[in-house]
Amino acid sequence: MKGLLGRKLGMTQIFDENGSVTPVTVVEAGPVVVTQIKTEENDGYKAIQVGFKERKEKHSNQPMRGHFAKANVELKRYLREFLVDNTDDYTLGQEIKVDVFNDKEIVDVIGTSKGKGTQGSIKRHNYSRGPEAHGSKSHRVAGARSAGSDPARVFKGRKGSGKMGHDRVTVQNLEIVKVDLERNLLLIKGAIPGPKGGLVTVQEARKASK
Repeated sequence: MKGLLGRKLGMTQIFDENGSVTPVTVVEAGPVVVTQIKTEENDGYKAIQVGFKERKEKHSNQPMRGHFAKANVELKRYLREFLVDNTDDYTLGQEIKVDVFNDKEIVDVIGTSKGKGTQGSIKRHNYSRGPEAHGSKSHRVAGARSAGSDPARVFKGRKGSGKMGHDRVTVQNLEIVKVDLERNLLLIKGAIPGPKGGLVTVQEARKASK
């Protein structure tokens, strides 16, 4: 499976030759460097580990510095693995650029959604509001949480207020509208998770319709 790490730059729109507008998300994808090659003999599966974005030495501990020194590459901030069919096609220190993808290719994008902090049950779980009349004191509360004297407690798993967002989100089957080889950019149709500047993983679609 081919893939790249990238940074979400934001959204814009492009026009085709017919004048139709297409909303796209701009992703600075790669280049990434192969930092480790995993084989079935040593690790039980075939994969490559890639690094993205430089990292200062003072921000890396001794084991990580040794890991990158073994691969003879500069320190990287992010590491991810991609399963591959043949590890012989890759070498340590090899640079993988955005040209692994083509226009009109279908991909999956993985990112971390925006964190919303602690939110109430209405925003978090789309509960309905309470009565708006003057006699009601329950405009934006969750309502009854459990039965009264029996069981006299709230069951585990009950939806309520709490942390919202900052979750791993995968958006499947998005189309690459354009690949900019000079600036290492991918223009992906539609929206992808995360804030501007957030780390995303772009990989070939697992469930693309043929």
